[in-house]
Amino acid sequence: MPESNKMLLLALIVGLCSGLAAVVLKRSIHYVSMFLKSWFDGSSESWLYLVYPGLGMLVSFLFVRYIVKDNISHGVTKVLKAVAKHESRIKGHNVWSSLVSSSLTIGFGGSVGAEAPIVYTGAAIGSNLAQKLGLSYRNMTILLGCGAAGAVAGIFKAPLAGILFTLEILMFNISMTSIVPLLVSAVTATTVSFVCLGESVVFSNSIEAFNIRNIPFYIILGVVCGAFSLYFMRTTLFMEDKIRLIKRPYLRWLISALSLGLLIFLFPPLYGEGYDSLTSLLNNNTDQAIGTTIFGDILTNPWAIPIFFLAVLILKVLAMSFTNAGGGVGGTFGPTLIVGGLVGFVFSRVVNLAGGYDIPEANFTLVGMAGLMAGVMQAPMTAIFLIAEITGGYVLLLPLIIASVVSFATMRRFETYSIYTKRIANQGDLLTHDSDKAVLTLLKTADLIETDFISIEPQRYLRDLVNVIANCKRNIFPVVTSEGYFAGIILLDDIRHIMFDLSLYDTKQVSDIMVQPPAYVYEKEKMESVMKKFEDSKAWNLPVIDLEGHYKGFVSKSKIFFAYREQLQQVSHE
Repeated sequence: MPESNKMLLLALIVGLCSGLAAVVLKRSIHYVSMFLKSWFDGSSESWLYLVYPGLGMLVSFLFVRYIVKDNISHGVTKVLKAVAKHESRIKGHNVWSSLVSSSLTIGFGGSVGAEAPIVYTGAAIGSNLAQKLGLSYRNMTILLGCGAAGAVAGIFKAPLAGILFTLEILMFNISMTSIVPLLVSAVTATTVSFVCLGESVVFSNSIEAFNIRNIPFYIILGVVCGAFSLYFMRTTLFMEDKIRLIKRPYLRWLISALSLGLLIFLFPPLYGEGYDSLTSLLNNNTDQAIGTTIFGDILTNPWAIPIFFLAVLILKVLAMSFTNAGGGVGGTFGPTLIVGGLVGFVFSRVVNLAGGYDIPEANFTLVGMAGLMAGVMQAPMTAIFLIAEITGGYVLLLPLIIASVVSFATMRRFETYSIYTKRIANQGDLLTHDSDKAVLTLLKTADLIETDFISIEPQRYLRDLVNVIANCKRNIFPVVTSEGYFAGIILLDDIRHIMFDLSLYDTKQVSDIMVQPPAYVYEKEKMESVMKKFEDSKAWNLPVIDLEGHYKGFVSKSKIFFAYREQLQQVSHE
């Protein structure tokens, strides 16, 4: 079978499996939640909602710690790192482990989203199928992308959003012919989702037709979404880092569970994904969106409702962080939609109350979802078409574009990277759409070390060095101690004038004639840093050492250029 046909067939299989995985995840979350709620009725027993999220986090934590025995949180970031550093290879257990753990976390009421786990699952399906068939890195990456696209398309019934998500966030370099497998996978997964879950949109709504007079408000909403995107991203990363400083895992779980339970007790919309509350706002039903709350009559004040939801959107970020850091497994994708919708609702309600306007709150709630996603994920195209697909809100395509672009531009003034790429960019492991940097990121220094150099100890004499030279084809000789520590180098050109002076053979020690290299390369150093050292030093070969100073070999420009060309052939356009 021709390779192009084979990839289409494999994309179909991956799309089918990813779509089924998305259906299983949605059904599992639903059934777990229904089981927990089925044996009691009435708000008098709602205190159980304080216990359920923490219990779900604990069960998920124990499952991951003692059964999976691997870190499976932050699925999208893990996929990005797999493409950049692990040749698009994802471990086999990720085909099912994220499904189980996120079903428990969210089904019990954890305040996170199911989208990142399903992306990790879909990508794992594509990667593992490619590994079984022994496909190349490039084809393995395409199937990984097919799995991710199918996962997003399946869980949202949004094929175009699945493709755009993969192109904007996951895959740094792809040709037009490679897009076809993504299309096949996304459409297949969406079809599976339609068959199993019905043809209705994910978020039913009561939006109104677009009014061109509201464009200034949509522009302002875009700026507000950009500001809240910055808050969302920085607070999430800060909170998770701080909570994880608690080294005792059970204490970390206890603190997170109690904090999350308290937040949900005060603000019921924080329970679970929060999609029910968001759907209520999209249908102009604020009472149902609020649910049963201790604030009671306070919310009869017109200004109390936007203040209540402002508190919810601010605290949603904390609730999400407590869930993830406390042992739960979930993503930021869903909370981004929730916070964005709340930003749009609060903005429109405040405008209506303060200015005497009558702008449609459901419309602004919907557009706010796209605005925050564009800022937090740095993916405006995905935001525009995902929200249009999951709400059927194509009538608002123009305001979706306006708010998303403005939010994206606002966020970019303060943050170059998205919430998914920030950490791995700081580590130097991020692939970008810059082909040159992408290829350098894929190259590993440890794979390019040359070890066919003959070393000599510093206490040896010129006679010993001449004997080494006579039996070596290289013109560089590393000086290494008996303990393996790197001491210096000897260049053949530097000793030609004394090589044949017999009077120095037994008096001149190697330590007297060795020199220090212009730079050192560390065994696990990023290739971009290595190339800068070559550029600054003008050297053609540089010694490689580990962090303790032990000699490992040399790395050369010629070897790097050869590896660069080979890698470029794998990732370049066809």
